[in-house]
Amino acid sequence: MPLDDRGIAISATFTAEAIQPGLAFWTAELGLDYEIRFAGYAQLFQELLDPSGLFARNRGGFNVALVRLEDLPAPGSARDLLEAVRSAATRLASPLILAVCPPTPRNAATFEARLRILCEGTRDLASVHCILPGEVTSLYPVAEIHDPHGEELGHLPYTPEFFVALATAIARKIHAIANPPFKVVALDCDETLWAGICGEDGPQGVTIDPPRRALQEFMAARRREGMLLTLCSKNNPEDVEEVFAAHPEMPLSLRDFAAWRINWESKGTGLAALAAELELGLDSFILVDDSAKECNEAQAAAPQVVALTLPAGPQEIPLFLRHVWAFDRPRVTAEDQRRAELYAQQAARARARRTAGTLEEFLASLQLAVEIAPMRPDQLARVSQLTQRTNQMNATCIRRTEAEVLSSGLECHVVTVRDRFGDYGLTGVMLFAPADEALAVDTFLLSCRALGRGVEHRMVAHLGRIALERGLQHVRIPFRATQRNRPAALFLESIGADALPAAAAAAVTYHPSVPASTSGLTDNASRSSALPRRIDYVKIATELRDPGAVLERIRAASRQHRSANRPPDPPRTGLERELTELWAALLNLPAVGIHDNFFELGGHSLLAVQLLSRVRQICGVDLSLEVVYSGEFTVAELAKAVELKEIESSGGEYQDLLRELEGLSDEEVRALLAEEQDS
Repeated sequence: MPLDDRGIAISATFTAEAIQPGLAFWTAELGLDYEIRFAGYAQLFQELLDPSGLFARNRGGFNVALVRLEDLPAPGSARDLLEAVRSAATRLASPLILAVCPPTPRNAATFEARLRILCEGTRDLASVHCILPGEVTSLYPVAEIHDPHGEELGHLPYTPEFFVALATAIARKIHAIANPPFKVVALDCDETLWAGICGEDGPQGVTIDPPRRALQEFMAARRREGMLLTLCSKNNPEDVEEVFAAHPEMPLSLRDFAAWRINWESKGTGLAALAAELELGLDSFILVDDSAKECNEAQAAAPQVVALTLPAGPQEIPLFLRHVWAFDRPRVTAEDQRRAELYAQQAARARARRTAGTLEEFLASLQLAVEIAPMRPDQLARVSQLTQRTNQMNATCIRRTEAEVLSSGLECHVVTVRDRFGDYGLTGVMLFAPADEALAVDTFLLSCRALGRGVEHRMVAHLGRIALERGLQHVRIPFRATQRNRPAALFLESIGADALPAAAAAAVTYHPSVPASTSGLTDNASRSSALPRRIDYVKIATELRDPGAVLERIRAASRQHRSANRPPDPPRTGLERELTELWAALLNLPAVGIHDNFFELGGHSLLAVQLLSRVRQICGVDLSLEVVYSGEFTVAELAKAVELKEIESSGGEYQDLLRELEGLSDEEVRALLAEEQDS
C-alpha cells in the first residue's frame, strides 16, 4: 500500500465522524496542512495492529485513537487494547494520540480501573500522548456531554458541542507535539507578578491578590516542567528585590529566576540581553506583561518573541493562562525537569569563561569528560527528542520518532558529556551504516549546550575509528541546509566531512585558538528563526476557549459559503418553524424550506441521527430512522411524523375518540360535523 503523508488519521470505538468539523476548523486556524481521514467503523484494534492500515500508512502526520472504554467487549479488553497500543508504538511512523472519552454515567463505576490500566501502561511510551476525559471536561466544559438518543440510533454518543471540545483538545495536543517548546518566560513585575507599583507604593504597599498568586503558581509549575523564568521589567532593581524580601509568602522567590533585566531600557533590549546571557534564541521566549503598549513595542523589536498581554480584568488572568497553548508541552521528561539545574551550571561555566584568559585555558579548566557508546534502550526517548529539537549543530535535520529510530536499520551511537560543573546529559547522536566502502552518516547532531568544546570533533574521530575497524575507506557526513543549521555547515566544511578518508577522520582533533571572549561558542541571540511564530495565542485564549463559541463560528462560516438556489418555502405552523431552524443550524445553512430534501441540502446519516436526537429533546417524541429513509425526508414530512407521534401518545381519551370516528360511516361523520357546526 502507498504511504500517505501529513494526515490526521482517526479511528474510534464509536461513530466519530462528527468530530471532523471541529478538527477542520482548528487545522485552518493553526495553518496546518493536514487531511483528516477516518478508518472504518469500530476498527480501532485492526488499525493499531494492521501493518498496511490507515495508521501504518500515515507518515508526517498524527494518528488519533478515540476510545470509549465501555465500548470494549470485555473487562480484560482494556489490557488487550494496551498491548495493541504498545505494539503500535514500536511500528507507527506518526505519533499516536490516545484520547480516552467520557463514559456514560451508568458505566462510570468500571471506568476508573480500566483507565488506570491504560495510563500506567502507556506512561513510558514517548510516541503515545494521552488525553484523559477529565482534561477535556475541565478545560472545555459543555452543558451536555452525552446524547443518549444519538447513541441509541447510530452509536453517536456525544453532543455536537462536546465533539468540538474533543476536537479542540486534540488540536491542542497536536500543536504541542508539532512545535518546538518555548523555553523561557520573561515576566514583568508591577501589575503582573503583583498588584501595585513597587516604586510608588513601596514593598509593603503592593499586594499579592488571588489572580496574581494564581499567576505565580502557574509559572512555578512551568518552572518544574523545565521552563526557565526570567524578569524583564522597567523598575529600579532594589525596589524589586525589596518586594521579594517583604513577601516571602509569594509562590515565587528571586532564586526561581534564571536571569533578569530590571532597568529602564526597552523590553526589546532587555529580551535580547537575556537571550544572549542564557545562550538561547529569542524564538524560545514568551513575554508576559500587563501592558499592551510594552508587548507591542517588544514584538516590534523582537518579532520572534511571543508577547502575551494579560487581560484587563485581573480575575480573568488564571483562566487566560490555562488556555495559552504556548505553555503546553507534549510530555515532561526527566531532562526537562533538570533544565533549571542545567542552566545554573551553564551560568557557572559562563562566569568561568569570562575570567579565563584564553579559550584553551577555559576548556582545560572544565575537565571535560566525553563518552561515546551504542544507544541503550532507555536512551531511545532522548535520542528521538534530540532529532526533533536540535537545529544548529545538526547536519541533516532529519526528525525521527522512536519507532523510526528503531526501524531505520541504522546503528545509533550517543554522546554523553560532563565537566566539573555538572552533567550535560545525553547531548549527541550519530546514526550511520556502511555503504559503498564508506561509513555513511544519516544523522550527526549535538545539542547547543555542548557546542564549542571540541565534542563534535571527538564524534567525527569516533566515526573514523569505526570505519577503520570495519575496513571502510571513507566517512561521509552529508549536509542539508535549513534556516538554522549554519554552525553545522561551518564545522563540516572545516573538516571536509562530505568524503573524509577514514584515517583522516580518526585523527580529527580540536585546536582552540581564539580568546574566550570572542569565541562565539553559542551566539544564540542571533540564531533565532527568521520568521516569528504566527499563531495568535491571545485570540485562542480569549475568543476560542469556549466550545460553544467555536461551534457557532463553524456554523457561521459554513452559512457564509452556502446560499439557497431558490427562495425557501416558509413554515406554515409553529412546529415547522422550529424544525426549519433546527435543520438550518445542523446543516449550517442560512435558511431551509419546508419542502427541501435533507440529503440534497448536504445532510448525511450521522446528521440525521443528531437531528432525531434534537427532535426528541425539543418535542419529546421518539422517532425511528424509518422516518428518514421511508420517503422524501423534508421538514413538512418530519412535522407530520412528529404530530402523528404526539397523537399516538396523547392519552386514552384521544385514542377512544379516534376509534369512535373510525367506526362511523361517511354519512354519520358528515352528520356529526353538521351537528357540531350548528351547535
